[in-house]
Amino acid sequence: MTHELDTVLGKVMAILEAFSATETQVSLAELARRTDLPKTTVHRVAGDMTRHRLLERTSAGYRLSGTLFELGMRAAVERGLLEVAMPFLQDLYERTHEMVHLGVLDGHEVVYVAKIGGHRQARSPSRTGGRMPLHCTAIGKALLAYGDAELRRSVLESPLPRRTPRTVVAPGLLASQLVAVVETGVAFEREESTTGLLCVASAVLDVDGRGAVAAISVTGPVGRFRPEAHVSSVKAAASGLGSVLARRSGEARPPA
Repeated sequence: MTHELDTVLGKVMAILEAFSATETQVSLAELARRTDLPKTTVHRVAGDMTRHRLLERTSAGYRLSGTLFELGMRAAVERGLLEVAMPFLQDLYERTHEMVHLGVLDGHEVVYVAKIGGHRQARSPSRTGGRMPLHCTAIGKALLAYGDAELRRSVLESPLPRRTPRTVVAPGLLASQLVAVVETGVAFEREESTTGLLCVASAVLDVDGRGAVAAISVTGPVGRFRPEAHVSSVKAAASGLGSVLARRSGEARPPA
């Protein structure tokens, strides 16, 4: 993502996005390299961000502050969704004892709102707050299948990056999979985002049953996990969550 680096906010966002998901700290010099900002500018802006508790100073550079987590938890839509969804996600985990995800749509990507896994969970690149492309994930396909026509056209006409040898990069094949998602209520991923992982997902539909507000998935490793065996469970979880959200939405509407 690019930012207007001639604005203060643009510089702040560039610095925040220079941190990867796995890093605990990044040096000043490395922040300058990743943001294409002068080291003196990064030093000044990072100092302001530290004073406002967006960053913390370390012996080797800077790290993201816990204040960012607090701010993220105030995001009304995702927080409300997560509070309602958690019982359904926990029930799904108890039924399957495999990794369970809740994801929402953002542009051409899935943002993972929740991830539940036990001691034997499969190794997965997904993380809470992380992103993955729509076209190569089961949650992404479920969201895309119920997305509007403009979103589907945009994704199908854009390059579909190949993440593994099994990633679907042919627009026609992906389009036919999206049709099947609507017909069956589930989407599958078979080692398309990560080698060795299989996944099945179902969309959480809105009040009208035409669009998706989120999607739920179950993921497991090749050799042990059979996604077809969990179709009923994941569909039931998504349907149950959708029903509760619809009921709450109706209760929140003012009387006519």
